Amino acid sequence: MKIELGRCLLEQRLIDCGMTKEQLAQALLVRPERIDDYMENKRVMPLKTAISIADSVKCDVRELYELQTKL
Repeated sequence: MKIELGRCLLEQRLIDCGMTKEQLAQALLVRPERIDDYMENKRVMPLKTAISIADSVKCDVRELYELQTKL
């Protein structure tokens, strides 16, 4: 089974936890533009970053993207 990443759901996760992208960027020590890149699917989050983001927004890593299963 192969899993492909779909649309990034980070914007919704930020809304759910009441955090801004600027606050998340500050917590991760990155520029807010990097967070924009993830939210606009211009970049895929590296695993370490995705884990840090999931911890920050209190969700499971799998909830950061729409996941599509391929056989």
